[in-house]
Amino acid sequence: MNQLKIPKRLTTALVNSLTAGVVPRVGLEHIAVGRKPEVEAILRDMDSIAEGGAAFRLITGRYGSGKSFLLQTIRNYAMDRDFVVADADLSPERRLVGTKGQGLATYRELMSNLSTRTRPDGGALEAVLQRWFSTIQQAVMQEQGLRPDDPTLSTEVEQQIYKVTNEMHAMVHGFDFAKVMAAYWNGYRHGDDDVKQAALRWLRGEYATKTEARSELGVGVIIDDDSWYDYMKLWSEFMARIGYEGLLLFIDEGVNLYKITNSVSRQNNYEKLLTMFNDTMQGQAEYLGIFVGGTPQFVEDERRGLFSYDALRTRLIDGRYSAVGYRNYTGPILRLEMLSHEEILILLQKLTRIHALHFGYNAVLVDEQLIRFMEEATGRLGADELLTPREVIRDFMDLLHTLHQHPNASYDDLLAERGSLASGGSTAHEADDFLADFEL
Repeated sequence: MNQLKIPKRLTTALVNSLTAGVVPRVGLEHIAVGRKPEVEAILRDMDSIAEGGAAFRLITGRYGSGKSFLLQTIRNYAMDRDFVVADADLSPERRLVGTKGQGLATYRELMSNLSTRTRPDGGALEAVLQRWFSTIQQAVMQEQGLRPDDPTLSTEVEQQIYKVTNEMHAMVHGFDFAKVMAAYWNGYRHGDDDVKQAALRWLRGEYATKTEARSELGVGVIIDDDSWYDYMKLWSEFMARIGYEGLLLFIDEGVNLYKITNSVSRQNNYEKLLTMFNDTMQGQAEYLGIFVGGTPQFVEDERRGLFSYDALRTRLIDGRYSAVGYRNYTGPILRLEMLSHEEILILLQKLTRIHALHFGYNAVLVDEQLIRFMEEATGRLGADELLTPREVIRDFMDLLHTLHQHPNASYDDLLAERGSLASGGSTAHEADDFLADFEL
């Protein structure tokens, strides 16, 4: 049963993350189950993005239903397919727009987490630029027969860089973007770390004032709350021009927009989301994918959710036919349902093998025991509506840890105790006794 070969680094990340109820950043392919239609729909989006299109998806589900897991899985798929990816969780300090720089904070988080296949853990901006310069240098040397120390090589490379960036001048903020790229190249060529770092600071949105940017780079604008999304569209174009498939943004915890108490601020954020939706759906953005995770309440609450903003509601609401029970995976909303019993069983089998591999023992639980655990979990009152993969995984990891750390513990006894607690046990009887003499 235990023939897996997974590096210790990955099993450590998987065991620690799953025990804590959070999504691991690596190794997801070893525990992924189900979600086939949703994954296929997003992979089709990627094909369109790689051909110059754009995509926008809202991935909804209750807390623990697997939204973050799906986003992280797709993120890893995308890097393997040579996309550049960036992810950020929204919070009170990170929104789409805000009066205190919350939108810019989201941009900075996305740029900090910029990742590629060779730099999957973020911080890939400088590596992306240097890879581009290196590719251009090699191409120029091959085409023109130049040596690395030829004085004309630098000039030829600079012309190629300007050729790419000049094509972006027509885009909003394209001229300033191109100017900063040229500044970074000059710093790179001459070994001037101050100029390189200034250019990187600008590209990451770290300049606080235009005056500072003008004095250090000669650029009269900075990336701010109003313009950060325009620069994301520039980045998507740029990434495609320098050899990547496109840029994908993964924005999770959308419920934090729903939680904004000020109605004007909340509507402003929804308006920015509408702009993103329209740009991707109407061809105003290229090589760009935006995937937003949130709870059903965040989307469907007509008082404070996205459906409270009529322009979004009319675009996101289900069509007449998909609303009567037929799932539609081509619409902008992907709703995550509970895993099937078969998928839960496969998940438990994978967790059993990974736990045994990580701690170095032979897995002893058999399928009949796993089926019993699954039936106990899914058979609880309200499980059809309330049970989530996160709860199943945390409970099962707790069970595996207990059995491993206490060899004398009995699987049957532990499951019986768990069932007793789930059904109320003595606590329920005590509550009945306490309320026996209570009258209305």
